[in-house]
Amino acid sequence: MDVVELFKHFVNTKSETPDDGGLLDFIEEYLEGFDAVRVDVADVKNLFIYKKFGEGEHLCFAGHVDVVPAGNNWDTNPYEAVEKDGYIYGRGTQDMKSGLAAFTQAVKETEEFKGTLSLLLTSDEEGEAINGTVKVLEFLENNDMLPDACVVAEPTCEERFGDAIKVGRRGSINGYLTLKGKQGHAAYPEKAINPIHNISKILGNMAGVDLDNGDEFFAPSKFVVTDIRSGMQVTNVTPNDLEMMFNVRNNTKTTQKEILAFVAKHFEGLEYELRLTQGSYPFKTDTDTKLVKHIDSAIESVTGLKPKHSTAGGTSDARFIAPMGVNVIEFGVRNDTIHSVNERTTRAEVEALYSIFKKLIEAWEK
Repeated sequence: MDVVELFKHFVNTKSETPDDGGLLDFIEEYLEGFDAVRVDVADVKNLFIYKKFGEGEHLCFAGHVDVVPAGNNWDTNPYEAVEKDGYIYGRGTQDMKSGLAAFTQAVKETEEFKGTLSLLLTSDEEGEAINGTVKVLEFLENNDMLPDACVVAEPTCEERFGDAIKVGRRGSINGYLTLKGKQGHAAYPEKAINPIHNISKILGNMAGVDLDNGDEFFAPSKFVVTDIRSGMQVTNVTPNDLEMMFNVRNNTKTTQKEILAFVAKHFEGLEYELRLTQGSYPFKTDTDTKLVKHIDSAIESVTGLKPKHSTAGGTSDARFIAPMGVNVIEFGVRNDTIHSVNERTTRAEVEALYSIFKKLIEAWEK
């Protein structure tokens, strides 16, 4: 197979989270001569497959074989790679079977390398992500097999292929706040404590507010209110309490401590309960590292573009890799139709991504 044939095979295989559609078995067989470790947990399939060429550094490519459900109203069969109008359509074409095919083919064709090449793959990236990449990393850490550097082939480009890589990501902090009140008759407001009235006086000073100024790489951490609910759906009873949920995509300047202080300042004198959870923590890979320099060079060589270094967007499994002390970046095809109906990419982008990964491997030990 060439890289496009491999890509189409991946797209033609239905692998909705946590089902891998048999792709991990296929990749294990496809990478003949590589050592494979399965770290399956419950219904999640995980594969770490590697080849030690020599005693040099360990370069890993990471990603996921699972996709989100296709949904309705596609113009083509979402589980058939249909090439038309200059695009290849199908669920996962951008997120991220293009990246999966590109690095799998690049690694398969590598004949010489001074260190270790590996793939870290899961079927649980689009789901809860608790039995996927994190479990493989635990195995690697326990067996002294963590890579020195890692490329996660998520779609990163914006307007043109090659225009952006991710050198970091914001964290994500979720807040669950309950504001206490005192239920009463709407006709006698003086006998009740109305939490809706109380929050209305302060919400304008909180919702959408930047908690810091950001920096060269990170946008400001913003307090985003995502849900407010209260009352009994009647007009004559004031509610006993109010529940609010919020999210802060935090950079390195804002932590849970600052969020607690921000809420306390605005809710001073009110009775409330607040619980914070953190799904991911912010990280940034040093742009002077070998990994960033080599991927920049490979991208510029293939596309003629010098990619910008971004930390924007949502999250990926890189959030689990960076805390292990591994230099990690993300680079893949354009990101403009992921998770949407009629998801698509181009043959040219898949082939160019494969070429960039080939050049990265070739240049790694020079």
